[in-house]
Amino acid sequence: MSSSLDQLKQAGTVVVCDSGDFATIGKYKPQDATTNPSLILAASKKPEYAPLVDVAVEYGKKEGKTLDEQVDATLDRLLVAFGQEILKIIPGKVSTEVDARFSFDTQASVNKALRIIKLYESLGISKDRILIKIASTWEGIQAAHILQTQHKVNCNLTLMFSTVQAIAGAEAGAFLISPFVGRILDWFKAAHKRDYTAAEDPGVKSVQNIYNYYKKHGYNTIVMGASFRNTGEITELAGCDYLTISPNLLEELYNSTNPVPKKLDPAGAAGLDIPKRSYLKDEALFRYELNEDAMATEKLREGISKFAADAVTLKELLKQKIQA
Repeated sequence: MSSSLDQLKQAGTVVVCDSGDFATIGKYKPQDATTNPSLILAASKKPEYAPLVDVAVEYGKKEGKTLDEQVDATLDRLLVAFGQEILKIIPGKVSTEVDARFSFDTQASVNKALRIIKLYESLGISKDRILIKIASTWEGIQAAHILQTQHKVNCNLTLMFSTVQAIAGAEAGAFLISPFVGRILDWFKAAHKRDYTAAEDPGVKSVQNIYNYYKKHGYNTIVMGASFRNTGEITELAGCDYLTISPNLLEELYNSTNPVPKKLDPAGAAGLDIPKRSYLKDEALFRYELNEDAMATEKLREGISKFAADAVTLKELLKQKIQA
């Protein structure tokens, strides 16, 4: 029998590797790959990636006048360097994240995204192979709308924990969204002091609801489940458009032959009674309904803070190398 990983692919799910490690990405043969500041920070500390850091530092020294400008330019170049190497391994797209500290600044997010795209293009990489990752705040969703409609830059709306965010993201025309499964489970386990089976997992149910809403109402935005805690969450979402999976869980699926039946199908959503809602042009309604979802509000804040902190740590590491 084929591996659970192969069965997942056969169920119609595009497998994406959630890693900055090139050897890992090459092993599991994903279509796409996603990165974030935390993954790049971890990878950049490994000696085998020192040449990429060195190239980025040399670039930053030339581009920036002040030390802060040099660090910013170095970080941008490092993110693109990792993306460039990953694109040599995979056939599809790589996601590169905008600094999480811009999560509440639409124009800064747009400017940084265009800067990243320009860097990729200077290396001969078409923007068609890049997804710009932006947090699913009100401002981030507006930035994605501008990038998609005015600049034809494809976006990955990340740190997504609610249908409110998902609906606004689809209305914005985002190429792809990343609803976080495991972090939702973490919150519910802590809040309710209980465990959940894969079938009743609140993170799984969140992605199922978003998937069904999109298929019911004809949105083309890709649903990519992310942030998994176990393989049960993954197999419960077999048939979802995309799933981005960490190396340790990819390894479990790779070594397993447990059956992975298809669970999600566009045809199944057609007969569901799911009222259509709208948020993209109603900031007050978006903010109110997101505010009423304690889990989504808390996890969004936490996720932005964690990614921003790791970006600061990475910048400090690069600053030391610039000054060395």
